[in-house]
Amino acid sequence: MTKQRWIPSWAVVFALIGSIGWATVAEAAATREEMVAKALNYLRTRQGEDGAFAKETGPAVTALVAAALLRQGRTLNDPMVAKALAYVEKFVREDGGIYQTGSSHRNYETCIAVMTFAEANRDGRYDTILKKADAYLKGLQWDEDEGKDKNDPAYGGAGYGSHRRPDLSNTSFLIDALKATGNGADSEALQKALVFVSRCQNLESEHNTTPFAGKINDGGFYYTPAAGGTSQAGNTPAGGLRSYASMTYAGLKSMIYCGVDADDPRVEAAINWIKQHYDLDTNPGMGDAGLYYYYHTFAKALAALDVDTFVDADGKKHDWRDELVAELASRQQSNGSWINENSRWLEGNPDLVTAYSLLALSYCVK
Repeated sequence: MTKQRWIPSWAVVFALIGSIGWATVAEAAATREEMVAKALNYLRTRQGEDGAFAKETGPAVTALVAAALLRQGRTLNDPMVAKALAYVEKFVREDGGIYQTGSSHRNYETCIAVMTFAEANRDGRYDTILKKADAYLKGLQWDEDEGKDKNDPAYGGAGYGSHRRPDLSNTSFLIDALKATGNGADSEALQKALVFVSRCQNLESEHNTTPFAGKINDGGFYYTPAAGGTSQAGNTPAGGLRSYASMTYAGLKSMIYCGVDADDPRVEAAINWIKQHYDLDTNPGMGDAGLYYYYHTFAKALAALDVDTFVDADGKKHDWRDELVAELASRQQSNGSWINENSRWLEGNPDLVTAYSLLALSYCVK
């Protein structure tokens, strides 16, 4: 069960910067480095002899943990890293994908593995794997090869890999992976992805003329406009797809990676939505569902935006890095892990959630 927090977030911030010596909950006053050290000690107890974490999930969680370890300064010679990478390598396929046999999540698993191998590719050892995976992922993208033209709401997107329909979460992972393999913002694949991302925004414009674009028009993002449209936050009575934070930060980050300028109306509208809904206690629009996915996406998006301070709609300035460190400190378990009481999207798995938290913390170094 998630540890109850005993002090308010403002007190946690003061504790973290050394202004007051709060001791009610030791984890809340821990430094970032201490938090990371505790998490790594926890993960050492969770790794299987074959190098896997949460083996039942295939390569994805192990890859996320390996990426988190690397981003926290661990080297390729670290035994935990080396074993995890060797485990993920077992899933490399002849077609260029990196997924478990029979998987319906081929895009997701391959994208996560690509980002991990790119992080580890400090001596070129993964060049061939990454090149083949790049081609494989582009083959999964919904475009002309699937009989979709630019007018189709699915165009440019990516789904889990089962080809049921594309969504913003998987498209965001695709963009991350293609960026990691060296694709520039002006590459054909990223520009196709931008078409889909723009259609996931509640903003009626030349970039989004779907039936959902103007129903809410608040600048936030939802899950997908394809296959009739879906928002994990639900629909309005008029059929609008409600915006929520994890997808809005994913959409903002994706637009930045695809070369959209800060003064573009799409970026401005997304930032305005975030100003109206800035929060770290919940995943706005979704409550505690997907909370740690949200923390990771929140950190990655604001790092991509390249701001140290974010000003909300009330004019309050937020040092988002310090606030995120404080929030994660208040939620860390005594054994060093993190876990979400809401187990939706596998967040009841502490290995996954601890990886998300370490990845989020990696963006909190100024």
